[in-house]
Amino acid sequence: MVRKLFSNIEEGLISILLIAMTLLVFAEVIARFVFNSGISWAQEITLLSAGWFVLLGASYGVKVGSHIGVDVFVKLLPKNVHRGFTLLAIALCLIYCGLFLYGGWMYVAKLKLIGIDLEDVEFPRWVATSVLVVGFALLAFRFLQLGIKVLRSESDGFHFTDEAEESMHIAEELKKNAENQGAKT
Repeated sequence: MVRKLFSNIEEGLISILLIAMTLLVFAEVIARFVFNSGISWAQEITLLSAGWFVLLGASYGVKVGSHIGVDVFVKLLPKNVHRGFTLLAIALCLIYCGLFLYGGWMYVAKLKLIGIDLEDVEFPRWVATSVLVVGFALLAFRFLQLGIKVLRSESDGFHFTDEAEESMHIAEELKKNAENQGAKT
């Protein structure tokens, strides 16, 4: 139940960020080109929203397997070797996350110590940029989850989006729908 609630909150937040960015950019374009003015804080908020969207979205992408990857070579390997390469890749991903998590923590801590606000909005810069810590911590958590699943043999590794397979599935559905429509007439 808690897992489902957290997942819903995560999906909702990512959706809200995408919608907010889209609406804000649209409003800024209308204000600029129709009314010959602008929204002074729009660019800064859009950039910060994009940062939050990307880092939370990267974590969510690992969770649901929506990243694109080239795994042709790895799939040809024997199962134990494949598992070893997967665990090595996860370890490298965790190291990467750890480096960014440490760097992000140091950066956010310095911003908090300095105590400056955003340029266009009176809001603490350290809070707005804390996505570096939150995003990479969540990403590391997702990689840890995947690593545990691989170790328990519950997963064979990263699950990437197979665009070719999805396209073929959509084409088959369209063909069936066309045949059904033809049979009705």
